[in-house]
Amino acid sequence: MQISSRFTIAIHIFVCIKTFEEDHKITSEFLASSTNVNPVIIRKILLQLKSSGLIEVQRGSGGSSIAKPLDQISFLDIYKAVECIEKGKLFHFHENPNQECPVGKNIHNILDDKLEQVQKALEDELKKITLDQVINDLKKFIK
Repeated sequence: MQISSRFTIAIHIFVCIKTFEEDHKITSEFLASSTNVNPVIIRKILLQLKSSGLIEVQRGSGGSSIAKPLDQISFLDIYKAVECIEKGKLFHFHENPNQECPVGKNIHNILDDKLEQVQKALEDELKKITLDQVINDLKKFIK
């Protein structure tokens, strides 16, 4: 299992907006130049972040801005905004285990609680990290 690059690209977008908001208009082309990702992908991620209420996007070449204080945006907020989690479940279970097989018949009973526990642990850790922590870490590197 691997979380898609949309998650780290979204964090990169927030850091760029915060770092350059005073000096540059933050357009998808500007963000694409920093992330080295196609502007079309950047626009798609921006729309996901906008529909989650995390950023504001001005139409045309108006640019993007962060909609909330950085200490109120967690990695979990970003993860939920950009990752496609079907029915709120991190793990996709194979569709039709064989009900005639003792394993297939019971695999959900065996795994469902454990997979929910793993997902909860991931989400709990993602909640602990906020964007203000990331910005503070960046300041250590760009003195």
